[in-house]
Amino acid sequence: MNPVLDAARNARYVDLLMRPLDQCASYKPKFGTDEEEGVSLEQFQDLYGEDPFYHWVGLDSDLMYAAHKAAGGMTSIYRQLGAGCDSLFRAILRDELRISDENVAWSYEIQKDDGKKATLTLDGRIDLAHLTDNGASDRVASWLHNSGAFLSMPNERVAQLRGAVFEARQGYKSADAKRQNADLRFGLNAAAENYLPVVAIISTQASRPVIRRYRNAKLLVLTGVMSDDDTVSTYAFFRNVIGFELDTFFKANSRKMRVRCLKVLDALLKAK
Repeated sequence: MNPVLDAARNARYVDLLMRPLDQCASYKPKFGTDEEEGVSLEQFQDLYGEDPFYHWVGLDSDLMYAAHKAAGGMTSIYRQLGAGCDSLFRAILRDELRISDENVAWSYEIQKDDGKKATLTLDGRIDLAHLTDNGASDRVASWLHNSGAFLSMPNERVAQLRGAVFEARQGYKSADAKRQNADLRFGLNAAAENYLPVVAIISTQASRPVIRRYRNAKLLVLTGVMSDDDTVSTYAFFRNVIGFELDTFFKANSRKMRVRCLKVLDALLKAK
């Protein structure tokens, strides 16, 4: 239950989490142009410097470029950190529970507004039928039962659960209606296949009204609170159910992660 990671596995996990974030250091704002790689400082100076009004009021300043770069870069940081959390979440499930790449994946099909079909893939799946370790199978089965009780699901419904599917997030402060509807749709599709739908948030940054709405819709929401309750805490879930001390892993690698993150922030807060 308290694995000591070898150096190679530890480094792989850190890189899975941080590699997408590293890419943010090269972020450049587009300023409404079609430049796929973004606009450089020199291009910005030409763009705004040649605009009489922006030049007259002083918006062609390097500081304005830095402000745009920082603002857009922050959005990119949250998005890329989310991508890293997805990859890390899936890797730990796969490694600790010995689930194949095929079995850790789960997807469902939707029909778009234009009538075309699209396949949406979630960040992880645990199916009791895929578990070969009896201890892990017992832990997951017990957690499913407790989670069903936490969500006030009927006993008959809890007994039908074959596993869980996960949407992993770094945080969820937004109350965006489109995203909520997509999550609720995922929940309905998971439930239709007798899976418990779970939104696993790594940080504590989550909208309370959204969490309440999801739980009322029988989606289990885990957040990064330091608690022993594996029906509310992502860290308790990893410790009690998966057998992996996620919080210990983060603490042990905090210095490495902070160095990489601060390097990105430093690059984003400069015009060049």
